[in-house]
Amino acid sequence: MRSTGRISTTVVGAALLLGGVSGPAASQPDAGARVLVFSKTAGFRHDSIPEGIAAVRELGQAAGFKVDATEDASAFTTRNLRRYGAVVFLSTTGDVLAPAQQRAFESYIHQGGGYVGVHAAADTEYDWEFYGGLAGAYFQSHPAIQPATVTVEDRAHPATSGLPRAWQRTDEWYNYRSNPRDRAHVLASLDESSYTGGTMNGDHPIAWCQTYQGGRAFYTGVGHTKESYAEPAFRQHLLGGIRYAIGDAQADCRPETGYRPLFDGGQASLSGWKQAGPGSFTLNADGTLTSAGGMGMLWYADQAFGAYSLKLDWKMAGTSGDDNSGVFVGFPPSDDPWSAVNNGYEIQIDATDAPEKTTGSVYGFQSADLDRRDRALNPPGEWNTYEIRVEGERLRVWLNGVKINDFTNTDPARSLADGHIGIQNHGADDQVAFRDIRIKELPAKSPALTASQGG
Repeated sequence: MRSTGRISTTVVGAALLLGGVSGPAASQPDAGARVLVFSKTAGFRHDSIPEGIAAVRELGQAAGFKVDATEDASAFTTRNLRRYGAVVFLSTTGDVLAPAQQRAFESYIHQGGGYVGVHAAADTEYDWEFYGGLAGAYFQSHPAIQPATVTVEDRAHPATSGLPRAWQRTDEWYNYRSNPRDRAHVLASLDESSYTGGTMNGDHPIAWCQTYQGGRAFYTGVGHTKESYAEPAFRQHLLGGIRYAIGDAQADCRPETGYRPLFDGGQASLSGWKQAGPGSFTLNADGTLTSAGGMGMLWYADQAFGAYSLKLDWKMAGTSGDDNSGVFVGFPPSDDPWSAVNNGYEIQIDATDAPEKTTGSVYGFQSADLDRRDRALNPPGEWNTYEIRVEGERLRVWLNGVKINDFTNTDPARSLADGHIGIQNHGADDQVAFRDIRIKELPAKSPALTASQGG
């Protein structure tokens, strides 16, 4: 099913208990994966740096990547950086790299390298424009250390998928000189009403990710205190960011604005949905819907849609990958799930079927680009994100930010231009979980739009 260089899925939950960390099943990185922790300071020095280095070493030992640590900027050469899947800037401060070292690091990112910024990494290299874009935002100020509520916005990214939607913790909460939301994908933000001293007018990102000039970047403002690095939830947060940066876990890190929830994890948000046919979906305490029985479909009855971008997070509940579900679009209202099969289109979730009937396919009509799909796909037990974009009769599918299908309806008996959306419960032996179904309606496109136009 997967043609990446990663080692096959391995349960590491037990191993992650080392140092107080627990986590879901995760795919081990390549045997040669290596991370460089860089903690040079030319300004304020955090006394939590030794604990941070030790934590990353322990996470690497448990999760299968090697860790080197240095405060020597001479490590930033083109040849040396080539050894690393990611560089962790651990509470660096001030001007820490000379111009030649900066150029080597820029080249490293351009060639696909990874960056992880922790806490004061945002208080670093103010005169280096490339670094400011990579980190996402620069530090401005902070109030006293105090408890606050972190609102987890993305619950599919490996850095935040294991966190509660409202994460209560104590830290030193940074204010930033700019808001990265339009440039990066915000994973978590601060509820400024939950503490004193926030200055970002109620939209206060605190962790984010992005692809940047060829590389992968993850930043978290968490991690000021020594105690943070012994906290299981924070360690899992940090590990997920590292896994994303080294390419061991896939995620949609494109900026995301303008979406409204159709299902947000609460019982009240299911009021607009109806079950068609047998089976059901179970709403779990963590805000996920898990399919049960079937074959049926949960569909959004409150509104039909024309041009839109639909996003939702999903994972196969079993580790075997032999589960089955899908997302239906473009069908008329009906209590018969087969009406959606016969009148709409299904974007499939199934790891084991024929190409035109497997994950990312328009079921029975068009296979996904399997090479791109396999590179973008996380294994069973880990979350994935679909974007399904419908404009006119054109349907495009992104998996974890990678476009894997581009299909145009030519069947006069079907139309994507107006219809409902739904998620399938396939059968008693098929368990697929869903989270955070959201939609952004788009301007209507000309009917003349063809698959060769646009991205």
